[in-house]
Amino acid sequence: MILTDYYRFEHLPDCKSKTRRDCTNSTKGYPEFEGLRNKGGELFVHYGDVPMQFGGDAHRKADKAISKTKNISSVFFPDVTLQFAHGDFKGTADALLIVITPDESVLEIFVVRGQKCHSLNLWQMLCDGELDYEIAAMRGSAITESVMKKQE
Repeated sequence: MILTDYYRFEHLPDCKSKTRRDCTNSTKGYPEFEGLRNKGGELFVHYGDVPMQFGGDAHRKADKAISKTKNISSVFFPDVTLQFAHGDFKGTADALLIVITPDESVLEIFVVRGQKCHSLNLWQMLCDGELDYEIAAMRGSAITESVMKKQE
């Protein structure tokens, strides 16, 4: 298998923050995401435009960003007509493939460990449907996370 880990982040209806996405399903195997959990075991990230404080290079190149206090990944949409994007987890050699709903309320992140240099090729495989079987397997093996009402 090419895909190694899966995380589904959703904007919850009661959440006051427009950028916050809470993890609702995951395979709970990726140390980088697992290290971002709070003391209660909850995992959330922020998804939105690239903040100005991320610097000139990131702001010029990336379409969106995933962050939690600091940048986790820049998000690139090579074809803006598709709901597929790619990125990499900052400070690692791991690629991220991202499936986003049209309203951007749900992010499904598929991790491909050690393949940062091939993220664009992996994105092409995602677009061509070559990863559909693996995506279905990852979604099927994910564990539902308990998410409480967020007041942030």
